[in-house]
Amino acid sequence: MSYELASVIARYGYIAILMLVFLQEVGVPSPIPNELVLLFSGYLTFTGALYFPIIVLVAITGDLLAGATLFTIFYFFGQTIFRRKPSWIPFPKKVIDRISRKIQTTGQSGIIIGRLSPFIRGYVSVLCGLFHISPRKYGLTLVLTTTIWVLSYVTVGFIIAPYIDLLDLRSSNSHIILIVIAAVIAIGVILFNLIRKRISTTRTDSSVTL
Repeated sequence: MSYELASVIARYGYIAILMLVFLQEVGVPSPIPNELVLLFSGYLTFTGALYFPIIVLVAITGDLLAGATLFTIFYFFGQTIFRRKPSWIPFPKKVIDRISRKIQTTGQSGIIIGRLSPFIRGYVSVLCGLFHISPRKYGLTLVLTTTIWVLSYVTVGFIIAPYIDLLDLRSSNSHIILIVIAAVIAIGVILFNLIRKRISTTRTDSSVTL
């Protein structure tokens, strides 16, 4: 992470985290992924500079606002925007097409995994708006994935704080670290859903038998 950005977060604290998370999730370019911002925020909770619950609340607020903003804009105006597609829209068509195919084939699980994946989270919110996913369904998914995403990265940042210099999140390997963490989170969510469905099926079978 660049020294300048780390200084901004350390100096302005919660406001900086809120703005960084919101702006990047709505598509404003940033040299530092939000996942690294959250990891560093977790590190700051370890040092005592910031408080864990407030960081989580602030980051969740920023991400929910961004996800709701993208969904709303593209739910009502998406077709018009993409038909005219101004050059400033930071959503490459190839990326949009690739993610849309995954969402269409995997459904709700694809939305959840996409929302938990680094670098494509905003695209998923855009596509949910374009496909006119039920606002209630998207809203529930948004709250779930945002909470998991924020809690996971801030917690990991807190845990690895004593070793953060060894990991060197400024290096080119930082993206690999983010992908590994995201994969672990996504696998955990998938396993949770499978177990939940298994328990639900077992209860249904039991009630039928009785």
